[in-house]
Amino acid sequence: MTTTAPSPTRDTARRLERLDPVTGQPGREVVCAGSAEVDEAVRRAREAFPGWRATAPAVRAGMLREAAAALRGAVDELGSLLCATTGRLLAESRASAAVAADLLEEAAVAGLGRAGRTLAGDPLALDVVRREPRGVVAVITPWNDPYPAAAGLLAAALVTGNTVVHKPSERSDAPGVRMAELVAQALPPGVLTVLSGDAATGQALVAHDDVALVAHVGSTAAGRRIAATVGARGARALLENGGKDPILVDTGVDPRFAAEQIAVGAFTNAGQLCTAVERVYVVEDVADAVVAELARRAEALVVGDPADPATTLGPMVDDEQLAVVEAHVGAAVDAGAQVVTGGSRLERPGSFYAPTVLDRVPDGVALLTDETFGPVAPVVRVADFEEALRRASQSAYGLAATVLTPRLDHALRAADALEVGTVKVNAVFGGAPGGSADPRRGSGGGAGYGPDLLDEMTVRKAVHLEGL
Repeated sequence: MTTTAPSPTRDTARRLERLDPVTGQPGREVVCAGSAEVDEAVRRAREAFPGWRATAPAVRAGMLREAAAALRGAVDELGSLLCATTGRLLAESRASAAVAADLLEEAAVAGLGRAGRTLAGDPLALDVVRREPRGVVAVITPWNDPYPAAAGLLAAALVTGNTVVHKPSERSDAPGVRMAELVAQALPPGVLTVLSGDAATGQALVAHDDVALVAHVGSTAAGRRIAATVGARGARALLENGGKDPILVDTGVDPRFAAEQIAVGAFTNAGQLCTAVERVYVVEDVADAVVAELARRAEALVVGDPADPATTLGPMVDDEQLAVVEAHVGAAVDAGAQVVTGGSRLERPGSFYAPTVLDRVPDGVALLTDETFGPVAPVVRVADFEEALRRASQSAYGLAATVLTPRLDHALRAADALEVGTVKVNAVFGGAPGGSADPRRGSGGGAGYGPDLLDEMTVRKAVHLEGL
């Protein structure tokens, strides 16, 4: 049974008009849930909690597998929705929906083995530590990769016995709502409710006294507001927030390989990923070749309609995000950065920005300190690997980092020294399923993936039992 919040009356509701990122014309309208709708969604979740908690873990896992099958059957629908709403390439959008199904299935398996542990106490007594669900969990997710971001959190919360109220980003409301509806159809009423809305809707949900945990993927600014609100009432916040991920290119790396990895990291989804490459540190003796090859790859990208299979770079989500990129690039150029290719908005309808490579970017500019979230590769030349490591570590963020090096000692040194949640060596994206990582500093805190995420969704209770 699908569980969605009742729609606010259209004469009183806040309404947001979203523009089509490809054409720039009016697109979808988002009707924002108000405080009454938030209260009703949380009430339903609270009432559904005792029954869902008492449901056998194997039964809960079976329902998640059923939900995963529903997502797999709707990959084309979900892919088309995400492509049309945010401008992500159609093939990538479909793949993103398939990953969401994978995450539901992984949680269904992992959730069966996280019940707690026994303790070594008196042999005539029983001592255990139980893991129990927290209660009502609020899941607030971003627009740029909404399917995996939501599915991982929803699955972890649900398989451990929590009920959920989910608010996807207003920038990708239609994809987020549709995916949640498909998952909710496999669950009892009230176990998963989805709300449409903006920051005000999210704030009402975060501030609700009956929400035990808020799991948020999104901007650092929003994450800090959530942490303050949740902390003030003694609840728990799980945050994966912004990033300013560096890539380090060592001496001896093939320039073509380095450029390929940088381009994938900087230009996938027009740079609109939390773990996009946003800072490029290249050792001087390979910098000329890397920059030349990177520019060639940027210029070879086919910019256009994301639904066209020939397109390799789509638009940005909207003009608001494009304006951030324009400001960051403009300030860097004014400070002395050299434009190798791109560097401006494209003269066409929609929110298109040219794939951009900047060289010799100076320290202190926003392009190296603040999250840009656009198709820009800012190159900083360094004398050696140690300088690259030192400068890459100078950031208010701590989400992930990539190191390209032929030397094992440098790889191990970077894995130890970089203060980030994930270090990737010789591959900008990738990793085994179930990997756990704790973001640092401005990037949030708390496990975002894997079995440890299931533990975040539960609380421990020690029980000592003696016979009469």
